Amino acid sequence: MGLTFASWAAFGLTCAAIELTPGPNMGYLAIVGATDGRRSGYAAVAGVALGLALVGGAAALGLAAVINASDALFQTLRWAGVFYLVWLAWDGWQAADGPIADVPGGTSRLRYFRRGLVTNLLNPKAAVFYVALLPGFVVEGAAILPQTLILSATFVVIATGIHLVIVTLARAARPFLEDPHRSRIVRRVLSAALALIAVWFAIDTAG
Repeated sequence: MGLTFASWAAFGLTCAAIELTPGPNMGYLAIVGATDGRRSGYAAVAGVALGLALVGGAAALGLAAVINASDALFQTLRWAGVFYLVWLAWDGWQAADGPIADVPGGTSRLRYFRRGLVTNLLNPKAAVFYVALLPGFVVEGAAILPQTLILSATFVVIATGIHLVIVTLARAARPFLEDPHRSRIVRRVLSAALALIAVWFAIDTAG
């Protein structure tokens, strides 16, 4: 007997609760959606989704367990993620004086896609999340790999849905941000919030 519906549903509810907790993805996507437009935000969501899928696939194959067992590797990824978030916050602060607009160029949207991807690839907590959470929902005695792949895919789908909602709601604030002065203030407040999230991330993953 494989993964049961009850176990799968419980895992889905757990994922939703975790994703609704403020964190690096939520902070970054809110900034992009509110200040750089819906298309840029959706490109970032796609990058985040791919990052989560890659980490989930690696977890299913057991690579996340290696990260969890190697403190040096965990710390390297952890600090790389922290500094990357700080850099994003600084970049957003520096760009606060620029206009807000949906980015029309594919190359520019690719930049947001890459940022969303890198943010998650440099997040060791994402890998540890799979290692710590998935085993509790896997049915013993059945094939492990199919179950972990299904659960990983479930998490990616739920996370992506929540991220799309975040970007869409943040985009609704755009009319308020058309005023340059308000836009500058909001961008810098959000950038400062992202910097604080980086600090929280560093503390929360300290172990």
